[in-house]
Amino acid sequence: MKTLLLPTYFPSISHFAAMIQADKIVFEVEDNFQKQTNRNRAYIYSPNGIQLLNIPVKHSKNIHQKTKEILIDSDFDWQKQHFKSLEAAYRSSPFFEYFVDDFAPIFEKKHTYLLDLNLAIFELLTKCLRIKLDFTTTTEYFHEVDSTLINDYRFLANGKKDSSTFTPYQQVFDDKHGFINNLSVLDLIFNEGKFTLDYAKNQPLLLQQK
Repeated sequence: MKTLLLPTYFPSISHFAAMIQADKIVFEVEDNFQKQTNRNRAYIYSPNGIQLLNIPVKHSKNIHQKTKEILIDSDFDWQKQHFKSLEAAYRSSPFFEYFVDDFAPIFEKKHTYLLDLNLAIFELLTKCLRIKLDFTTTTEYFHEVDSTLINDYRFLANGKKDSSTFTPYQQVFDDKHGFINNLSVLDLIFNEGKFTLDYAKNQPLLLQQK
């Protein structure tokens, strides 16, 4: 069965689990861009609690702009800021040193389009975790799809619609702020390392209620 997903910036754990549990991944690339979603956002566990990492994008005057047409605003050095935030959040985590050199290039290469960056991150995650996940992309947009053929997890890109709850694991600052649920998969990787895949495979996923 196919799983329909939106490419996002270092996907949430629910989003990553949907990828890992999918028979076939289909990325939605014909959707209209929506602000305040994980298309250009990720959430990490900082020393002060949950922290938003936001990619600045250039907005068109058009009311509707497709996500695949969204340009990254490189006037602000967001990559340097995001990488510094990751260091502050995870340098004392068990697997930060193991993975940081693999992730560093993402914060150095300049991408023009948000979609290209998000797909590059997907490829990087599969490489770092040594898994093979093939995907196809949509050629037209459908608001609703046949649920007997496709698991529609596009809503996972919008944290407000994602009510997923997962088994707690050890986090760097959980002695200060407790367990924070469903952060970016980076939180899981830096804390759980090679156990990331087993964790993602065994977490329950809920389809959006109509």
